[in-house]
Amino acid sequence: MNEKNYSEMTEHELRQEIARLKEKARKAEQLGIINEFAVYERKALMAQAYMMDPNEILPGEVYRIVGDEGNFFQVDYLKGRFAWGHRLGGELHTEALPISMLQNLKKGK
Repeated sequence: MNEKNYSEMTEHELRQEIARLKEKARKAEQLGIINEFAVYERKALMAQAYMMDPNEILPGEVYRIVGDEGNFFQVDYLKGRFAWGHRLGGELHTEALPISMLQNLKKGK
């Protein structure tokens, strides 16, 4: 099968890919293969990032980290589908998160 990059996929293809990855993640979790589960979950997050508008993530703003309740991320800048910045309340080392992992604080919990 000739695999496309997420950037080349239509929204419909991305939705199919996300569903496929989530199903593989579910099966890996049931089998207790945690590292494989984590890989599929991360790939699904990356595919979701390509369905988002990067212009909705603003440098200087603070966002809730999806899947990491109670932790917040301040965006310094964007590069592609990644937001670079740092987590609040911890060591201020720079890291990159897929934009699909960021939730606007104004959109509720």
